[in-house]
Amino acid sequence: MKNSLLAVAFLISIPAFAQDRITPPVPPAGNVTLPLDEYNRLLQLANKSPRRVESAPLPYTIKRSDLKLRVANETVMGTVQFEGQTFNQGETKVPLTSGMTILDARQEAKGLPLEQEDGTQTAILAGPAEFSVVLDAGLPLNIETGRASFSLPVPSAGSVRLTLEVPGDHTNVKLSPGLITSRASTNGNTTIEATLVPGQTANIWWATREVLAPVVPREVRFLSNLKTLVSVSEADLRLAVLADINVIQGEPTQFEVEVPAGYEVIGASGASVDSSDVQSGVLTLKVNAPAQRTHQFLISMEKAISVTKADLPFLSVKNSQRETGEVLIEGVGTMELTATEGGSLKRMDIKETNPYLHSLARSPLQAAFRYHRQPAENPRLALEWTRFPDSSVLAAIAERAVVTTLVTTEGRSLTEVKLTVKNQVQPFLKVELPRGASIVSADVAGEKVKPVEGADGQRVPLLRPGFRPVDSYEVSFVFMDSGAPFAKKGGSELSLPKMDVPITVLHWEVFLPEQYKVKDFGGDALAASLLPAALEGVAGAASVEFYDAGAADRIAPLELLPGQLGGYIIDPSGATVRNAQVSVTPLDTGIVRNATTDSSGRWIVGNMPSGRVRVTAAIQGFRTTVRDVLYNANYPASVSFALLVGSVSESIEVRGKDQENESRRIERDLKKNQAAASGTASSNVLNLQRRVAGVLPVQVDVPRAGSSYSFVRPLVLNEETKITFTYKTK
Repeated sequence: MKNSLLAVAFLISIPAFAQDRITPPVPPAGNVTLPLDEYNRLLQLANKSPRRVESAPLPYTIKRSDLKLRVANETVMGTVQFEGQTFNQGETKVPLTSGMTILDARQEAKGLPLEQEDGTQTAILAGPAEFSVVLDAGLPLNIETGRASFSLPVPSAGSVRLTLEVPGDHTNVKLSPGLITSRASTNGNTTIEATLVPGQTANIWWATREVLAPVVPREVRFLSNLKTLVSVSEADLRLAVLADINVIQGEPTQFEVEVPAGYEVIGASGASVDSSDVQSGVLTLKVNAPAQRTHQFLISMEKAISVTKADLPFLSVKNSQRETGEVLIEGVGTMELTATEGGSLKRMDIKETNPYLHSLARSPLQAAFRYHRQPAENPRLALEWTRFPDSSVLAAIAERAVVTTLVTTEGRSLTEVKLTVKNQVQPFLKVELPRGASIVSADVAGEKVKPVEGADGQRVPLLRPGFRPVDSYEVSFVFMDSGAPFAKKGGSELSLPKMDVPITVLHWEVFLPEQYKVKDFGGDALAASLLPAALEGVAGAASVEFYDAGAADRIAPLELLPGQLGGYIIDPSGATVRNAQVSVTPLDTGIVRNATTDSSGRWIVGNMPSGRVRVTAAIQGFRTTVRDVLYNANYPASVSFALLVGSVSESIEVRGKDQENESRRIERDLKKNQAAASGTASSNVLNLQRRVAGVLPVQVDVPRAGSSYSFVRPLVLNEETKITFTYKTK
């Protein structure tokens, strides 16, 4: 028989076990002829289960419940909000809460009827849909001696949050089970936020002396001390008042200060100030910690003036039991100021003023006063001033700049800029870097500082905290320029950033890899070899000679410009000697030049001609030391001494062998400097290689072998310095 129709009729017979499982329809008696596929399909349909209608596993769910409660009048009142969803068609009963007294129920601002089933408040909600139900509820408060508490039935929801407000500042509220997540005190109440365990009753309690009993406020008593800085400028009169409040009794929530006529409050701040407001000529300072015993405020006011005299107003904190203060006067610009005091105002030494008040001043101080305000005698101060035209003064100047640039085989360049700075008040050096360049590190007087990014360029600090320079000091920074890769031959350009301080003379040493032969230098700077001998000077070429041979290990070398002679004076222990008197006498002319060592023991004289020079160092407590040297103005070497303890009348002359070796040393230095001019790198290149090792943000192949080229540019101010050259591969 094949898979098509049955060739012959047959009688269908079904086994007994199949008859128990299925009951196919019984055809009339006789023979039936069916295809085999049709017969199998009928069996499959007979065995197929009837289709079932699926329903949601839960009729509803409550996602979140938020409880906001407040303790008042021996009860706990507030709202309970439920957010959830029903899943079935039609109406669904949703149990909400039990154990609470429900005052009202709302759904979407409309009244919602509730049913009570077995003590549980139940809402009938239509679905399927999301719902939000709000209940107004209350709970009884249990009051015991020194303790208040209540039990809170927590709804069964996905998450339950509680916000509770209880009376009293900084009340220590506790609960179990649950977790308090925040706590704050405002306006005599304490508010906590907590996360509760769904479906479990939470016990909440706190310690209290008097629960819900009205608190009679204690009379507020406090003392005030006002320290005032008066700034007299050309266009306005400014008051900066540092107010110290010492609370003796009570818990004040605010303090009031009367604003003098014509003055405008430009600032009011303090650690405990919550807000400030000026109404009807009164400045109100609201505090966020009334229980705090001390407060400090900084109040700033100003008044426009067009005259040259004024009566100073004295601020006062209202209702202060005792008021004392200090007044410090500063004049902005060049002026002669006269202050006439009266009443309880007494003149004092400026050095005796409060250090915090003193630190607010930024201009020359003119006078200082103190007072103790008396009920019948107020302090009075009349100011009168004469202003003189200001003359322009440089805030900072760089005596010299020593720049070292290393150019890598990839065309990148690393440049170190060392500035010897004399600084009056300038805090930052504005640096406009070339495109694609970034600062790697910066130092002020040997300590690292962090550059600042500005809208119009980067700022390198010229000062640092705790550093108060009295003489020249060094500021340096290193920057990296991505540049352009070298080819087999072509042209290249190097540039230095604009800097907003005047630079007397700029020395620039460029170190190029040895595989490149360069020529045809051009740009803004001149090759050092083209300058007259008196103006050359190779940075770092000067050596240091000491009277005491061991002293060379105790002090750093001194870099000198052509025509300068200088050095260091130290004692036998290696400490620098300040205010030592040094006289320098050229033996050919006999013209004496005098110098005094600074705080670092350094001395320098200028305009020295070449020839034999006698140097004498003297100071009380040490022996006078005399030394004759052979000086070369083109390649100056420093002359330093380690003085010996003794009297000034005792002297030591360094002659003989030292003097005979002087000419050999100068000849040696001359050869070394000539070698530097011809391509040998100076110590600055080696120092830069060591400085950038391990601190660069990217991997840079710093060249170790190559040729060095020196350039000089005098009188540079906020100008970009460029060098161009052509090259080819050797």
